[in-house]
Amino acid sequence: MTPPNILFLFTDQQRWDTIAAGGNPVIRTPVLDELCARGVRFDRAYTPSPVCVPARCSAMTGRLPHCTGCFENGSPMPDPAEVPTMMHVLRDAGYQTHATGKMHFVPAGRDYGFESMELSDRAAGENTYHAFVRRRGYEAVFNPGGMTGDMYYIPQVSPVPQDVHHTAWTAERSIEFLRRRDRSRPFFLWTSFIKPHPPFTPPYPWHTLYRSTDVPLPKRPPQYQALQTWLMRHQNRYKWRESGPDDNLLRTMKAYYYAEISFVDHHVGRILEALRESGELENTLIVYSSDHGELMGDYHSFGKRTFLDSAARVPMLAVWPGRLPENEVCRAPVSLIDVMPTFLEAAGIDVTPFQLDGQSLRAVYEQRTADRVVLGQILEAANAAYMATDGRWKYFYSAPDEREYLFDLEADPDETEDVATITVHGPGIVGRREVSPAAAARDAERTAARDRLRGVLVERFRRDGYLAPLAGGDWRRYGRGADPANADDDRFGHGPAWGDPYVRIPGYAQPWFPPRR
Repeated sequence: MTPPNILFLFTDQQRWDTIAAGGNPVIRTPVLDELCARGVRFDRAYTPSPVCVPARCSAMTGRLPHCTGCFENGSPMPDPAEVPTMMHVLRDAGYQTHATGKMHFVPAGRDYGFESMELSDRAAGENTYHAFVRRRGYEAVFNPGGMTGDMYYIPQVSPVPQDVHHTAWTAERSIEFLRRRDRSRPFFLWTSFIKPHPPFTPPYPWHTLYRSTDVPLPKRPPQYQALQTWLMRHQNRYKWRESGPDDNLLRTMKAYYYAEISFVDHHVGRILEALRESGELENTLIVYSSDHGELMGDYHSFGKRTFLDSAARVPMLAVWPGRLPENEVCRAPVSLIDVMPTFLEAAGIDVTPFQLDGQSLRAVYEQRTADRVVLGQILEAANAAYMATDGRWKYFYSAPDEREYLFDLEADPDETEDVATITVHGPGIVGRREVSPAAAARDAERTAARDRLRGVLVERFRRDGYLAPLAGGDWRRYGRGADPANADDDRFGHGPAWGDPYVRIPGYAQPWFPPRR
């Protein structure tokens, strides 16, 4: 049997709830809706780490962060000679492997398994996109992806037109690869869009697609402060001051974020049309996903680095003609670590030698086991957080808070109440409060879920010899984290321009800029 082509469509920082066919009543995503109709939408898909580099590392190795040692954007990915990537394995099996867009390899310059690449990464010497922008005559554009620094979360119109926008370029390079590829071999194409990652910069006229008044406000439950972890507070401490949130700005921000996703949707449609024209669409396994989500003002926070759904849950669509059904929804939990085993299974490759932590999406869909648990990790040691979810319950532990969180995703799908701290009583009178049999049973169920999911994490780490988080049979205590005394310290670490030298204005001091590189 001829192995199928494989198309991996990937976005950056796209929330799970940004697809019209998935229930979003505002956003327009006709192409993603078509993928939902042609395949399976995995409704409970999670990132193994809501941070760019470790999430991508886990996706391309099929391993959890504690197995790769990649915990943060500056963490090196494991040596591919020791931990093979899915691209290596597919290339060795005869696939023509190609990448376009943002890969975020750390370190750059290694052989990660692609025969060819056209990248927009920050590292000098490999930013093909910036070279394209300059060739198109936009040498004076400071940052074609939008202004960063203090403007990082301010909605902006793209400084370059739609045909020069990163999303259009990534799609065009993908289409060009499909046209010129070696047709004697199956292909693996990883198309990686940098959007809707901030800054939110849809091009004209796409920025007009959504009226800000039609976009819902962020999720702000009354007890939102109790749901913020130390990492959320640390990365957002300067965003909400005494003035409080600006709802008009928040709505405009989300409108531009949605417009970015619709612009990606449009260009995904162009790639699918190129496949259709070549006659290859029905012989191509397509997976669409993202590295992590975006808080987008939920819980008065932005960014990622939390296991609340807004940041940790991602879209996951799979179209596999003949192997997966059409127009189905699977609510069993899945993870980005399931991508590699899916692709290897499609290529007819035995996954046994690679010690993968995931399972193919086809197997998850067919088995839908009630006891499947997916795991996640942010950072390590004193600043770490660890997650386990079975789709019904979600548990995570935040080391700098020295606190457990538990959410009943069936009773509280919006994650507005942490039920981890429970005092279980049998039916009867406690003080002056009567505890009903139903309430006692509910508390017992919560306790059992918390202890079970904590046990899955602890046992997995112990089994793998990863003992940094553990002290005996419980979590190691490092001490509670503290924010800097000055709330403006360490504001936005995103520099002036990605991939460009820092700029100084002659005659004016700019002490906050690092020395010119």
